[in-house]
Amino acid sequence: MTIDIIGISGSPVKNSNTDRLVKAVLEASGLASEFVKLSDISVAPCRACKKCVKDNICKVDDDFPALAEKVKTAKAMVIGSYCPYGSLDAFSKAFMERLWSMRHVTNLNRGKLVVTAVTGLVAPIRDQVSQSLAREIMMERMELVGQLHIDGNVPCLTCGKGDVCEMSGARKRYGPDAKISADLCVKVEDQKEVWEEAISLGQTIGKRLSSGE
Repeated sequence: MTIDIIGISGSPVKNSNTDRLVKAVLEASGLASEFVKLSDISVAPCRACKKCVKDNICKVDDDFPALAEKVKTAKAMVIGSYCPYGSLDAFSKAFMERLWSMRHVTNLNRGKLVVTAVTGLVAPIRDQVSQSLAREIMMERMELVGQLHIDGNVPCLTCGKGDVCEMSGARKRYGPDAKISADLCVKVEDQKEVWEEAISLGQTIGKRLSSGE
Protein backbone atom coordinates (compact mmCIF):
# COMPACT_ATOMS: atom_id res chain seq x y z
CA MET A 1 0.00 0.00 0.00
CA THR A 2 1.27 3.45 -0.89
CA ILE A 3 1.13 5.86 2.04
CA ASP A 4 0.44 9.58 1.77
CA ILE A 5 1.61 10.56 5.25
CA ILE A 6 4.07 8.89 7.62
CA GLY A 7 4.35 9.42 11.37
CA ILE A 8 7.73 9.04 13.08
CA SER A 9 8.05 8.91 16.88
CA GLY A 10 11.37 9.15 18.73
CA SER A 11 9.74 8.40 22.07
CA PRO A 12 10.75 4.98 23.45
CA VAL A 13 7.87 4.96 25.97
CA LYS A 14 5.11 2.52 25.03
CA ASN A 15 1.99 4.33 23.79
CA SER A 16 3.47 7.66 24.89
CA ASN A 17 1.90 11.11 24.70
CA THR A 18 4.17 11.73 21.72
CA ASP A 19 2.99 8.57 19.96
CA ARG A 20 -0.66 9.39 20.49
CA LEU A 21 -0.36 12.97 19.27
CA VAL A 22 1.48 11.88 16.12
CA LYS A 23 -1.26 9.31 15.48
CA ALA A 24 -3.92 11.98 16.03
CA VAL A 25 -2.45 14.09 13.23
CA LEU A 26 -2.29 11.04 10.94
CA GLU A 27 -5.90 10.09 11.65
CA ALA A 28 -7.20 13.65 11.24
CA SER A 29 -5.58 13.88 7.81
CA GLY A 30 -7.89 11.17 6.46
CA LEU A 31 -5.01 9.97 4.28
CA ALA A 32 -3.38 6.58 3.89
CA SER A 33 -0.82 6.57 6.69
CA GLU A 34 1.76 4.57 8.63
CA PHE A 35 3.16 5.08 12.12
CA VAL A 36 6.78 4.17 12.88
CA LYS A 37 8.24 4.01 16.38
CA LEU A 38 11.99 4.43 16.05
CA SER A 39 12.75 2.47 19.24
CA ASP A 40 11.18 -0.61 17.61
CA ILE A 41 13.65 -0.57 14.71
CA SER A 42 17.36 0.14 14.23
CA VAL A 43 18.37 3.55 12.88
CA ALA A 44 21.93 4.52 13.79
CA PRO A 45 23.50 7.98 13.37
CA CYS A 46 24.93 9.03 10.00
CA ARG A 47 28.52 7.86 9.50
CA ALA A 48 29.35 10.57 6.95
CA CYS A 49 30.73 7.95 4.56
CA LYS A 50 29.19 9.80 1.56
CA LYS A 51 28.36 6.51 -0.18
CA CYS A 52 24.83 7.86 -0.67
CA VAL A 53 25.89 10.79 -2.86
CA LYS A 54 25.49 9.11 -6.27
CA ASP A 55 22.11 7.45 -5.76
CA ASN A 56 20.53 8.91 -2.57
CA ILE A 57 20.56 5.47 -0.94
CA CYS A 58 22.18 5.10 2.48
CA LYS A 59 24.56 2.14 2.58
CA VAL A 60 24.55 1.64 6.37
CA ASP A 61 23.20 -1.84 7.08
CA ASP A 62 20.27 -1.13 9.38
CA ASP A 63 16.56 -0.32 9.04
CA PHE A 64 16.89 3.21 7.68
CA PRO A 65 17.12 2.38 3.94
CA ALA A 66 13.75 0.59 4.12
CA LEU A 67 12.27 3.45 6.15
CA ALA A 68 13.68 5.95 3.65
CA GLU A 69 11.67 4.30 0.86
CA LYS A 70 8.47 4.95 2.85
CA VAL A 71 9.51 8.52 3.61
CA LYS A 72 10.33 9.10 -0.06
CA THR A 73 6.91 8.03 -1.32
CA ALA A 74 4.95 9.87 1.40
CA LYS A 75 3.91 13.43 0.65
CA ALA A 76 3.79 14.47 4.29
CA MET A 77 5.49 13.54 7.54
CA VAL A 78 4.80 14.00 11.26
CA ILE A 79 7.90 13.89 13.47
CA GLY A 80 7.37 13.36 17.20
CA SER A 81 10.24 13.72 19.65
CA TYR A 82 11.07 14.56 23.23
CA CYS A 83 13.94 16.41 24.91
CA PRO A 84 15.95 14.47 27.52
CA TYR A 85 18.88 16.36 29.05
CA GLY A 86 17.71 19.53 27.35
CA SER A 87 18.18 18.41 23.75
CA LEU A 88 16.57 16.41 20.94
CA ASP A 89 16.29 12.71 21.79
CA ALA A 90 18.83 10.33 20.25
CA PHE A 91 16.31 8.33 18.20
CA SER A 92 14.96 11.44 16.46
CA LYS A 93 18.42 12.93 16.05
CA ALA A 94 19.71 9.81 14.30
CA PHE A 95 16.68 9.80 11.99
CA MET A 96 17.13 13.45 11.07
CA GLU A 97 20.84 12.92 10.40
CA ARG A 98 20.12 10.02 8.08
CA LEU A 99 17.77 12.14 5.96
CA TRP A 100 21.00 13.67 4.64
CA SER A 101 21.33 10.67 2.33
CA MET A 102 18.16 11.74 0.51
CA ARG A 103 19.17 15.31 -0.30
CA HIS A 104 22.06 14.99 -2.77
CA VAL A 105 21.53 16.46 -6.26
CA THR A 106 17.86 15.50 -6.61
CA ASN A 107 16.69 16.28 -3.04
CA LEU A 108 14.04 13.58 -2.68
CA ASN A 109 12.17 15.29 0.18
CA ARG A 110 11.84 18.76 -1.33
CA GLY A 111 8.36 20.18 -0.77
CA LYS A 112 7.21 17.47 1.64
CA LEU A 113 4.77 18.80 4.24
CA VAL A 114 5.96 18.35 7.83
CA VAL A 115 4.46 18.74 11.31
CA THR A 116 6.62 18.37 14.42
CA ALA A 117 5.53 17.47 17.95
CA VAL A 118 7.92 17.95 20.85
CA THR A 119 7.23 16.67 24.37
CA GLY A 120 9.03 18.07 27.38
CA LEU A 121 8.80 19.36 30.94
CA VAL A 122 10.32 22.81 30.39
CA ALA A 123 8.79 25.16 27.82
CA PRO A 124 12.00 27.01 26.82
CA ILE A 125 13.74 23.69 26.15
CA ARG A 126 10.78 22.47 24.07
CA ASP A 127 10.99 25.70 22.09
CA GLN A 128 14.72 25.26 21.53
CA VAL A 129 14.31 21.67 20.32
CA SER A 130 11.43 22.70 18.05
CA GLN A 131 13.58 25.44 16.54
CA SER A 132 16.37 22.94 15.93
CA LEU A 133 13.96 20.62 14.12
CA ALA A 134 12.60 23.53 12.12
CA ARG A 135 16.09 24.45 10.92
CA GLU A 136 16.80 20.89 9.80
CA ILE A 137 13.46 20.63 8.00
CA MET A 138 14.04 23.88 6.14
CA MET A 139 17.60 22.80 5.26
CA GLU A 140 16.04 19.74 3.61
CA ARG A 141 13.74 22.12 1.65
CA MET A 142 10.65 20.57 3.22
CA GLU A 143 7.69 22.75 4.21
CA LEU A 144 7.03 23.13 7.93
CA VAL A 145 3.25 23.28 8.32
CA GLY A 146 3.14 23.53 12.11
CA GLN A 147 4.82 22.68 15.42
CA LEU A 148 3.13 21.15 18.45
CA HIS A 149 4.38 21.43 22.03
CA ILE A 150 3.31 18.85 24.62
CA ASP A 151 3.68 18.87 28.40
CA GLY A 152 5.58 15.72 29.33
CA ASN A 153 6.12 13.58 32.41
CA VAL A 154 9.23 13.00 34.46
CA PRO A 155 10.11 9.27 34.18
CA CYS A 156 10.54 9.08 37.95
CA LEU A 157 6.74 9.01 38.26
CA THR A 158 6.67 5.47 36.93
CA CYS A 159 10.04 3.94 37.85
CA GLY A 160 8.85 2.77 41.28
CA LYS A 161 11.49 4.65 43.29
CA GLY A 162 10.49 8.23 42.59
CA ASP A 163 9.51 8.97 46.19
CA VAL A 164 12.74 7.67 47.77
CA CYS A 165 15.52 8.21 45.22
CA GLU A 166 17.84 11.10 46.06
CA MET A 167 18.09 11.86 42.34
CA SER A 168 14.33 11.88 41.82
CA GLY A 169 13.15 14.53 39.43
CA ALA A 170 9.60 13.86 40.63
CA ARG A 171 10.42 14.92 44.20
CA LYS A 172 12.01 18.10 42.89
CA ARG A 173 8.97 18.81 40.73
CA TYR A 174 6.16 17.86 43.11
CA GLY A 175 7.82 18.38 46.49
CA PRO A 176 9.49 16.07 49.03
CA ASP A 177 6.20 15.11 50.65
CA ALA A 178 4.31 14.31 47.46
CA LYS A 179 3.13 10.73 46.88
CA ILE A 180 4.93 9.88 43.68
CA SER A 181 2.96 7.62 41.33
CA ALA A 182 1.73 7.31 37.77
CA ASP A 183 -1.46 9.07 38.89
CA LEU A 184 0.43 12.36 38.54
CA CYS A 185 1.16 11.77 34.86
CA VAL A 186 -0.46 14.21 32.44
CA LYS A 187 -2.15 12.91 29.29
CA VAL A 188 -1.91 14.61 25.94
CA GLU A 189 -5.66 14.14 25.39
CA ASP A 190 -6.25 16.41 28.40
CA GLN A 191 -4.13 19.15 26.84
CA LYS A 192 -7.10 20.41 24.85
CA GLU A 193 -5.41 23.26 23.00
CA VAL A 194 -2.55 21.18 21.59
CA TRP A 195 -4.87 18.24 20.84
CA GLU A 196 -7.22 20.48 18.85
CA GLU A 197 -4.25 22.04 17.05
CA ALA A 198 -3.04 18.55 16.09
CA ILE A 199 -6.44 17.72 14.62
CA SER A 200 -6.48 21.01 12.72
CA LEU A 201 -2.98 20.45 11.30
CA GLY A 202 -3.91 16.94 10.21
CA GLN A 203 -7.00 18.24 8.47
CA THR A 204 -4.98 20.98 6.78
CA ILE A 205 -2.52 18.45 5.39
CA GLY A 206 -5.36 16.20 4.25
CA LYS A 207 -7.08 19.05 2.42
CA ARG A 208 -3.89 20.27 0.78
CA LEU A 209 -2.86 16.87 -0.49
CA SER A 210 -6.37 15.91 -1.55
CA SER A 211 -6.65 19.12 -3.60
CA GLY A 212 -3.28 18.51 -5.22
CA GLU A 213 -1.49 21.48 -3.64
